[in-house]
Amino acid sequence: MSFVFDNRPSDSPFVEFMWRTQTEGSSPSFMSQATYHWEMVVTRQQGNISVVMRGPETKASPAPVPHEADIFGIVFKLGTFMPHLPLPHLVDAPALLPLACFKSFWLHGATWELPDFDNADTFVQRLERENMLLHDPLVSAALQGQIKDVSLRSVQRRFVHATGLSQGSIYQIDRARHARTLLQQGISILDTVEQAGYADQPHLTRSLKRFMGQTPAQILRSIQR
Repeated sequence: MSFVFDNRPSDSPFVEFMWRTQTEGSSPSFMSQATYHWEMVVTRQQGNISVVMRGPETKASPAPVPHEADIFGIVFKLGTFMPHLPLPHLVDAPALLPLACFKSFWLHGATWELPDFDNADTFVQRLERENMLLHDPLVSAALQGQIKDVSLRSVQRRFVHATGLSQGSIYQIDRARHARTLLQQGISILDTVEQAGYADQPHLTRSLKRFMGQTPAQILRSIQR
């Protein structure tokens, strides 16, 4: 099985990026890594279409790969959310949206034309006009340590509402990504422990296995092939 992958930025302040891929051949699954972003994914496969809202994922897990499919996704920026679709409900639990017909689907009581990689900006603009997308600036401020005159309880509540996750969970995922990048650059395991701020090598190993689905040794072996 092989992937043909492409992505592009968006002009929308609510969108991180858009991506598409094509699957060829067959494979039972691939390792989906932990992420703190949520996304909308449209899959077209041999005349069948599915629209899925994928929330944040708190651990790596095997994910099925559709055979001979075109897959497109919109990844939303951290702190962006849909008021009617609570992100905490989507954590590790993707939601399948019902189709209205071959070219549209149901979302919040209305039909929406299926977006694709080329017209997705128009789709997002309609979401914005209909107030279907909101962004809480507190999320960025909290991650940068710039919160003032807001109680800790309010920060925690708003943060989870806008992201589905706690600040601690996002930090752990981000640190695991950083550690994986260091290893992929050829940094030794012990140096990665120190540079990424882990307590020791077992701590690093547990983190990477949980969030990235690989041990440090497996990541190092993959760049030596």
